Amino acid sequence: HMAQAEKSAAHSAGTAQNGGTNVVTLGPRDSLNGRLDIHGDLKIHGNVEGELKVSGDVTVEPTATVQASVEGANVNVRGQVNGNVTARKRLTLGGSGRLNGEVKVARLTVEDGATLNGNVTMTPEKG
Repeated sequence: HMAQAEKSAAHSAGTAQNGGTNVVTLGPRDSLNGRLDIHGDLKIHGNVEGELKVSGDVTVEPTATVQASVEGANVNVRGQVNGNVTARKRLTLGGSGRLNGEVKVARLTVEDGATLNGNVTMTPEKG
Protein backbone atom coordinates (compact mmCIF):
# COMPACT_ATOMS: atom_id res chain seq x y z
CA HIS A 1 0.00 0.00 0.00
CA MET A 2 3.05 2.22 0.46
CA ALA A 3 3.54 2.06 -3.29
CA GLN A 4 0.07 3.42 -3.91
CA ALA A 5 0.64 6.39 -1.62
CA GLU A 6 3.92 7.17 -3.40
CA LYS A 7 2.25 6.71 -6.77
CA SER A 8 -0.57 9.12 -6.03
CA ALA A 9 1.84 11.65 -4.51
CA ALA A 10 4.04 11.48 -7.61
CA HIS A 11 0.99 11.64 -9.84
CA SER A 12 -0.37 14.74 -8.12
CA ALA A 13 3.05 16.42 -8.32
CA GLY A 14 3.18 15.67 -12.03
CA THR A 15 -0.27 17.10 -12.78
CA ALA A 16 -0.24 20.03 -10.37
CA GLN A 17 -0.90 23.46 -11.77
CA ASN A 18 -0.92 26.87 -10.11
CA GLY A 19 1.15 26.12 -7.05
CA GLY A 20 0.28 22.45 -6.78
CA THR A 21 -2.91 20.73 -5.75
CA ASN A 22 -2.84 18.26 -2.89
CA VAL A 23 -4.52 14.99 -3.89
CA VAL A 24 -5.65 12.61 -1.14
CA THR A 25 -6.51 9.07 -2.20
CA LEU A 26 -8.37 6.56 -0.04
CA GLY A 27 -7.68 3.14 -1.53
CA PRO A 28 -10.15 0.23 -1.90
CA ARG A 29 -9.07 -1.28 1.45
CA ASP A 30 -8.96 2.07 3.25
CA SER A 31 -11.80 3.27 5.44
CA LEU A 32 -12.50 6.56 7.17
CA ASN A 33 -14.88 7.18 10.04
CA GLY A 34 -15.18 10.82 11.07
CA ARG A 35 -14.56 14.26 9.65
CA LEU A 36 -12.14 15.00 6.86
CA ASP A 37 -11.27 18.58 5.91
CA ILE A 38 -9.05 18.68 2.83
CA HIS A 39 -7.39 21.53 0.98
CA GLY A 40 -7.04 19.95 -2.42
CA ASP A 41 -8.73 17.05 -4.20
CA LEU A 42 -10.08 13.80 -2.75
CA LYS A 43 -10.37 10.46 -4.52
CA ILE A 44 -12.30 7.72 -2.69
CA HIS A 45 -12.01 4.05 -3.59
CA GLY A 46 -12.98 2.68 -0.16
CA ASN A 47 -15.50 3.22 2.64
CA VAL A 48 -16.23 6.55 4.28
CA GLU A 49 -18.61 7.45 7.11
CA GLY A 50 -18.91 10.95 8.48
CA GLU A 51 -18.35 14.35 6.95
CA LEU A 52 -16.16 15.42 4.05
CA LYS A 53 -15.26 19.04 3.35
CA VAL A 54 -13.01 19.44 0.33
CA SER A 55 -11.73 22.69 -1.16
CA GLY A 56 -11.12 21.02 -4.53
CA ASP A 57 -12.80 18.18 -6.36
CA VAL A 58 -14.23 14.94 -4.94
CA THR A 59 -14.24 11.70 -6.93
CA VAL A 60 -16.21 8.74 -5.60
CA GLU A 61 -14.94 5.70 -7.52
CA PRO A 62 -17.16 2.69 -8.40
CA THR A 63 -15.66 0.63 -5.55
CA ALA A 64 -16.49 3.29 -2.94
CA THR A 65 -19.31 3.35 -0.40
CA VAL A 66 -19.86 6.73 1.24
CA GLN A 67 -22.24 7.31 4.16
CA ALA A 68 -21.39 10.95 4.67
CA SER A 69 -22.16 14.52 3.87
CA VAL A 70 -19.90 15.65 1.06
CA GLU A 71 -18.91 19.16 0.07
CA GLY A 72 -16.59 19.95 -2.81
CA ALA A 73 -16.10 22.11 -5.88
CA ASN A 74 -16.76 19.48 -8.55
CA VAL A 75 -18.17 16.23 -7.18
CA ASN A 76 -17.99 13.15 -9.39
CA VAL A 77 -19.97 10.13 -8.16
CA ARG A 78 -19.40 6.72 -9.75
CA GLY A 79 -19.96 4.70 -6.58
CA GLN A 80 -22.55 4.65 -3.79
CA VAL A 81 -23.23 7.80 -1.76
CA ASN A 82 -25.79 8.04 1.05
CA GLY A 83 -25.76 11.57 2.38
CA ASN A 84 -26.18 15.21 1.51
CA VAL A 85 -23.95 16.49 -1.26
CA THR A 86 -22.97 20.09 -1.91
CA ALA A 87 -21.13 20.82 -5.16
CA ARG A 88 -20.02 24.44 -5.40
CA LYS A 89 -19.51 23.97 -9.15
CA ARG A 90 -20.81 20.73 -10.68
CA LEU A 91 -22.14 17.38 -9.54
CA THR A 92 -21.60 14.61 -12.07
CA LEU A 93 -23.35 11.29 -11.51
CA GLY A 94 -21.62 8.66 -13.61
CA GLY A 95 -23.43 5.69 -15.11
CA SER A 96 -22.54 3.43 -12.17
CA GLY A 97 -23.27 6.11 -9.56
CA ARG A 98 -26.01 5.86 -6.94
CA LEU A 99 -26.80 8.86 -4.77
CA ASN A 100 -29.38 9.04 -1.98
CA GLY A 101 -29.64 12.40 -0.24
CA GLU A 102 -30.29 16.10 -0.47
CA VAL A 103 -28.23 17.72 -3.18
CA LYS A 104 -27.19 21.37 -3.53
CA VAL A 105 -25.38 22.09 -6.79
CA ALA A 106 -24.54 24.89 -9.19
CA ARG A 107 -24.71 22.52 -12.18
CA LEU A 108 -25.82 18.91 -12.47
CA THR A 109 -24.92 16.19 -14.95
CA VAL A 110 -26.63 12.80 -14.66
CA GLU A 111 -25.33 10.15 -17.04
CA ASP A 112 -27.47 7.33 -18.40
CA GLY A 113 -27.79 4.55 -15.83
CA ALA A 114 -27.12 6.68 -12.76
CA THR A 115 -29.56 6.81 -9.83
CA LEU A 116 -30.46 9.94 -7.88
CA ASN A 117 -32.94 9.81 -5.00
CA GLY A 118 -33.55 13.03 -3.09
CA ASN A 119 -34.21 16.72 -3.54
CA VAL A 120 -32.02 18.80 -5.77
CA THR A 121 -31.53 22.51 -5.08
CA MET A 122 -29.69 24.52 -7.71
CA THR A 123 -27.71 27.53 -6.49
CA PRO A 124 -25.44 29.98 -8.30
CA GLU A 125 -21.84 28.87 -8.65
CA LYS A 126 -19.53 29.84 -5.78
CA GLY A 127 -15.78 30.24 -6.05
